Amino acid sequence: MAASPPRLPQGYALIALDAVGSTNDEARARSRSGAADGTVVWARSQTAGRGRRGRIWASPAGNLYVSLLLRPAGPPATVAQLGFVAALALADALHDAAPHAATTLKWPNDVLFGGRKLAGILLESEGARRDGVDALILGLGVNLAAHPADAEFPATDLRAEGTTLAAEAALESFVTAFDRWRQRWVREGFAPARAAWLARAHGLGRPIRVRLADATLEGIFVDLDAEGFLLLDTRDGRRRVSAGDVFFAS
Repeated sequence: MAASPPRLPQGYALIALDAVGSTNDEARARSRSGAADGTVVWARSQTAGRGRRGRIWASPAGNLYVSLLLRPAGPPATVAQLGFVAALALADALHDAAPHAATTLKWPNDVLFGGRKLAGILLESEGARRDGVDALILGLGVNLAAHPADAEFPATDLRAEGTTLAAEAALESFVTAFDRWRQRWVREGFAPARAAWLARAHGLGRPIRVRLADATLEGIFVDLDAEGFLLLDTRDGRRRVSAGDVFFAS
C-alpha cells in the first residue's frame, strides 16, 4: 500500500519530485521565480546532493531529502538561528517516531543517533544584505534507510538502529515540529531554542577539536552564546567560533 501524502501545517506548500539534482538548488530556483515562504521541496532521490562546504551528500532512495524556502525577517546572523530551530524540530520528529532514539545535536547543524551522524542541515541564503535576506533555503538530508560507510564522521541510519520510518511520515513530523519551533522563535527570540539545543548538545563540557578553514582548535566545548556561536576554552583562552567541523575525543 502506498504511503499517504504528507499533511503539512497551514502556510506550507509541498512540491514533491521523484528525483532532482539538489533540493536546495530547486528551492533556490523557485525562490527566484517568486515562490512563497513555506514552500517545501521534497525529492525521493538527488543526483547532486551536497552538504556543508560543497561536500557530496550521497542520496539514495529511501532517505529524506527536503528543502524549506523561508522568507524570515531579520539580519543574516539572526536568520541563521533557524538552523538550530531546524535541528531541534528534527530531533523532536525523530523522537516521536522512535522514542528510544538516543538523538543528540552536534554543532552547528547535525543530528546524531548514538553518537553517529543521522542527519545534516544546510543553510543557504539568497540575496543576503545587512538588514536581511531575500530568502533562506534550509535543506535536510536524513538517513532513514541507508548511510554512507566511508564518511569522515561515522554515520548511521534509522533502519540500522531498529526503526522503520517512511519519508512521508518523517517529512510531515519534521515540518509540523519546525513550524511550532519557528513560531516560538518569532515570539520569544533565540533564548528558548538555545536552551533546548544545549540540553541535547553532544560533547558539551567535553574536549573537542574544531577544524577551521586554516587551523584546528582543541579545547573544552563550554557553551553556545546568544547568537549561536560555539564557545571553546583552549589553552590560550576562550575562543568564539562561528563555523567549523567538530570532532569528539575518542
